[in-house]
Order: sequence, then structure tokens, then C-alpha cells
Amino acid sequence: MNWHEWLTGFAGASLLEWVATLAGFLCVYLLIKRNIWSFAFGLIQVSIYAWIFFDVKLYSDMALHVFYIGFQFYGWWVWRHSSNENNQILVEKGSPKEYLLWVCAVVTSTVILGTLMQQNTDASFPYPDAFTTCASLAAQWLLSHRRLWNWSLWIIVDIVAIAIYWQKGLYPTSLLYSSLLIMACVGQWQWYQNLTSQRKKELTSD
Repeated sequence: MNWHEWLTGFAGASLLEWVATLAGFLCVYLLIKRNIWSFAFGLIQVSIYAWIFFDVKLYSDMALHVFYIGFQFYGWWVWRHSSNENNQILVEKGSPKEYLLWVCAVVTSTVILGTLMQQNTDASFPYPDAFTTCASLAAQWLLSHRRLWNWSLWIIVDIVAIAIYWQKGLYPTSLLYSSLLIMACVGQWQWYQNLTSQRKKELTSD
């Protein structure tokens, strides 16, 4: 694809895709800041993308964003009950066993969903699309429960998603996920710093 085709496709993106892109950017920015309002922008983003992915036959991604709608309410509820006396959302490290179980779940569910999509639908990129779906659900659960390493899983998801969306001509979405990839790296670092700070305060208070 040459630059002219890329710019034409980029400029021709729908207003809905641009709105979802902006909402997604704001959602992740607020997540990094541990701001509960992130879930409001997240709800806008995932609702729009559920339709967009149906339109371009990325059915696993469409199903994922339907689940995401529920996750926005669930995440908001969990975070609302997980703040300290200063209304700060606390980060939890999580156990190696917990992360290992999620990795096994992602691999198994990716194979099952990818096979179903390949054999029963006209889905594009059935296995990569299935991976982003299954890994994103795991990452969203870890994020909702404030687990430190959720960002590392998001980084992997973003890399795969960028490749898929670029090939499907969803250029603003590719730009969004490129930004999300950078922000996920920042989020991982900032949450690590926050957890370190929390532990220092706990030791000091003891």
C-alpha cells in the first residue's frame, strides 16, 4: 500500500470510528491515572466498536466488545469499592499462579475459538482475532481487579491488534492501538511505581 492509498483510507474513516478512537485514548489515559471515569469513556468506545467489527467481519472482536460493555460496569463497581481513605485506587501485584492460569486459559480458548471461527464463519484472521479476543478478556479481568501485570498482556494484545486492523483498513483504529501500545508501556511502569510507593507507605505506617 502506498502513501496515497493510506491517506485516502485514513481520511475516509467514519465519524463513528474517530469517536471510538478518541474515547479509547481517553479511557486508557484515565486508567493509567487510576481514575474511575475511565469506564465511562470505555463504555462509549466498546459500544461503537462492537458495531464496527461486525461490519468488517471481525466477529471475535465484535463478541469481545459486547463482553466489554458489561466489563465497563463491572470494572466501575470493583474500582468504586477498592479505593483507600484518600480515594486512590490501590494496585495489587497478583500471584505467579494466578497469571499462569490466565495464560493457560488464553491459549486454550484461542485454539477453540479460532477453530470455531475458521470452520463456521467467514471471519478474517480467525486465530489472531481469537487471540486478541481471549487475551483481552483476561487482561480486562486483571485490570478490573487492579493486577499489576495486566498491562504486559495488553502490550501483547495491542501488537497483534495493530497488525490485524491495519490489514483490514481500519487506520484510525490502528493509530489508536499504536497509541495504546505506548500507553500500556507507560501504564505498566506507572502502576509498578504506584505499587512500590504503596508498599513504602505501608512499611512506614507499621
